[in-house]
Amino acid sequence: MTTTKNDGFTDEERAAMKERAAELKADKSRGANKKAKDLEDLLAKVAEMPQPDRGLAERIHVIVTEHAPELEAKTWYGMPAYARDGKVLCFFQPAAKFGARYATFGFQDGAALDDGALWPVTWAVTSIGAVEEKQFVELIKQAVGRAS
Repeated sequence: MTTTKNDGFTDEERAAMKERAAELKADKSRGANKKAKDLEDLLAKVAEMPQPDRGLAERIHVIVTEHAPELEAKTWYGMPAYARDGKVLCFFQPAAKFGARYATFGFQDGAALDDGALWPVTWAVTSIGAVEEKQFVELIKQAVGRAS
């Protein structure tokens, strides 16, 4: 990661902000095909990812769409995300995007994950096996208000 001298943002963070600005601009012109174009954008971003991020993102996409079909696929800061009523509920951050050691799957404040005064909202992801898939399913169902 490279930090610029003037604003403290890394080159990767600046690129993500530019991607978000482009997403917002594109949203205004999408019209009736918005959902289809948003899904197309998400799948294109996933296809661009290097492994193992791509495999993780593909598996997460399947899990989210199977267990929370009411969520709409979209990109958010150039990352795969899933929204309800236009607001991002959960997202996948590939490790390569910011040169991180691991990818993460996180939830925004609209997710119904509240558990007392302190609860996790982001998980590190290095692989997805049967155990992790079950955890993802439970988290996603809880986030959309359908705890099992």
